[in-house]
Amino acid sequence: MAHFAQIDDNDIVTQVIVVNNATVDNLQFPESEPVGQTYLQNIFGSDTIWAQTSYNANFRYNYAGIGYTFDAAAQPNGAFIEPCPGPDWVLDTTTYKWVKKPPTDNPPPVVL
Repeated sequence: MAHFAQIDDNDIVTQVIVVNNATVDNLQFPESEPVGQTYLQNIFGSDTIWAQTSYNANFRYNYAGIGYTFDAAAQPNGAFIEPCPGPDWVLDTTTYKWVKKPPTDNPPPVVL
């Protein structure tokens, strides 16, 4: 099965759809993507934006989920990025996963 994420104008995933492999001519990514995009635009409207996602994270770093951001500029084929878990996290741009910020070398003084 092929999986496609609908992306809004702010690059946020709004839904993820499963498409039968036969619908995308049994092609592999990236060749399957334009076939699936056309199929989904015929159903949901030509103005909708779709990007293929991998359930096993074989491409685009992470499997898309509702609320994820799609970064089309990430190499090699873009990246789906989950929402940031909090202010103490930074995005690792080699994996496109959030990691906890390391502690600072000089913690603030403790006031007694």
